[in-house]
Amino acid sequence: MEEKEIRKELEEVAAGHVSIEDAMKRLAALSTESLGDAHIDHHRALRTGFPEVVFCEGKTVNDVVRIISAMDERGGRLLGTRCSQEQFAAVAGVVEGLTYREKSRLFFKNLPDRDDASGRVLVISAGTSDIPVADEAAWTSRMVGCHVETLFDVGVAGIHRLTAYNDLLAWADAIIVVAGMEGALPSVVGGLVRVPVIAVPTSVGYGASFGGVAALLGMLNSCAVGVSVMNIDNGFGAGLTAARFARSVGEAVKRDRAERNV
Repeated sequence: MEEKEIRKELEEVAAGHVSIEDAMKRLAALSTESLGDAHIDHHRALRTGFPEVVFCEGKTVNDVVRIISAMDERGGRLLGTRCSQEQFAAVAGVVEGLTYREKSRLFFKNLPDRDDASGRVLVISAGTSDIPVADEAAWTSRMVGCHVETLFDVGVAGIHRLTAYNDLLAWADAIIVVAGMEGALPSVVGGLVRVPVIAVPTSVGYGASFGGVAALLGMLNSCAVGVSVMNIDNGFGAGLTAARFARSVGEAVKRDRAERNV
């Protein structure tokens, strides 16, 4: 159960449509649900603004099905990352309404309405090989409730491709830059914009890239200001971090407009 559902429940009680006893029963089930070897944190959306996310890699097919099924019973947003096709096929056979992104191995349900979106996130990839991680970041930010645009394959090997999109760079409240190889692109973007840049190194590259370590160290040593660095291939973490920045800006703008109209 998420904040808007709690608010609706309280409004129903205030209007006399739901008894206090019935509301108490629903609210009492908010916290943690034990499945034996897994404990679902149903209260997380109220604390942090985003519900628990299921990291499917390393879990059995049955584990994923049990956890997602239990979460779906409570309603609200569902997001699973690093999900194999086998795992998704099993979950989709039990839970209706799921969407699967094969390239990024991500599935979701109850994507927020675009009309309710707040904050603007731009996701950039250096190359097409970086798109799976960038796609994970983009859909995570969408699930948080942001307007998201993507700009792929604009790395430093042809930097003129990036500068052709200056208007898009200026549009964003937060920017995610995903790059492998030497990981130079976040520094370039960081030198062009005034908003937070979240850099994501990927494990893309030849032997000396050390599975993304070269890109990670390059990003950590960026000379551009305002660049934060995520772990290797962590598109989900970048998407959530950027969305928190962007939504705080978007919500502040909405409040300011509301106050001006009073």
